Amino acid sequence: MKRAMARYDLAVIGAGIIGLASARELLLRHPRLRVAILEKEPAIGAHQTGHNSGVIHSGVYYAPGSLKARLCVQGSRDLYAYCAANGIQAERCGKVIVAADRSELPRLAELHRRGIANGVEGLELIGPDRLREIEPYCVGLRALWVPSTGIVNYSRVAASYAADLQRSGAELRTSSGVHAIRQEAGGVVVQTAGGDVRARFLLACAGLHADRVARLSGAPPTPRIVPFRGDYWLLRPERRYLSRNLIYPVPDPAFPFLGVHFTRRTEDGAVWLGPNAVLAFAREGYRRLQTSPGDLAEALAYSGFRRMAGKYWRTGLSELQRDFSKRAFLRSLQRYIPALSIADLLPGPSGVRAQALDAAGRLVDDFVVNVQDGRIIHVRNAPSPAATSSLAIGRLVADKADEVFGLAP
Repeated sequence: MKRAMARYDLAVIGAGIIGLASARELLLRHPRLRVAILEKEPAIGAHQTGHNSGVIHSGVYYAPGSLKARLCVQGSRDLYAYCAANGIQAERCGKVIVAADRSELPRLAELHRRGIANGVEGLELIGPDRLREIEPYCVGLRALWVPSTGIVNYSRVAASYAADLQRSGAELRTSSGVHAIRQEAGGVVVQTAGGDVRARFLLACAGLHADRVARLSGAPPTPRIVPFRGDYWLLRPERRYLSRNLIYPVPDPAFPFLGVHFTRRTEDGAVWLGPNAVLAFAREGYRRLQTSPGDLAEALAYSGFRRMAGKYWRTGLSELQRDFSKRAFLRSLQRYIPALSIADLLPGPSGVRAQALDAAGRLVDDFVVNVQDGRIIHVRNAPSPAATSSLAIGRLVADKADEVFGLAP
């Protein structure tokens, strides 16, 4: 017997932290909406949400006026408040961004300027003495102290968003990977592994597969997602005292990654060291040599990727060296904590970042949200600090949905 098609007002593709936050905000505004969240994995938050370092970013890095700047600053404040209201451990521990040599001082000053322009609170340029008070084993010429940065377990945050949704009547359909999307009179039909779903409107928050889901609906093929894997080492437990909280390098402004850093974790107190940033050979490739021939061929065939690789090949070689050489990784860390030794580094986890790349080979830096045919909204690029910004991104998406879908209050 043919299974009846499930019908909703809104279908959301992706139960990562952005899909959950966006659906939650829409239900807060429109409690009568019939909402289904479609997730291809057996559980929520299985990829970027569950594989990140757990940092609550402050908004210091991002170009003033950008979505990242505005949504990160507001989103971090909202996230701290949400965690406090829902009993989720979130620690405002602060971090230092450290200039290890004189060439980095102008970039450090620019970060200070950006942070002030973005409304980040409590920023302070400090010298070596103050740096040692905050991080006794860290060395550097100058540093930017960012007291509003914190740490949280984003899997717990996502679980809380999901619980909010289910209390509001939303249906969470796991093991429902999307195979096809077609528009019909009055709605959109989504074919999934868990059965077909019909909805008046569709919101796609597919993360590592955002471009593929967009293509299924007939949206433009670019920007394309190129997956970058980041590997972490763990600081040996008896040496965790070497890094009290968060220690970051001054990032390269031409590259949207923050460099190898030190991150203390909530709950277990572990200190993560990393990550590097290398092309992942699979969109869900969390092991160094894990390969999906289709994913890899798609990335290598994309002209935008080849242009980017030609521009950043020196950076790519350096990242690859760190990926395969523990000693090279250690040298990057010793710029900030010279007391580290090779024995202090234990194998750790990894994550894969969904980075949008345009046809010209430019790494898309800002968040990207597109509208298709007045019925579909695509979140096309939402890398870090998307988790920090999740509640603010949810409001942005809900504002867009109210505008283009014409949802009744």
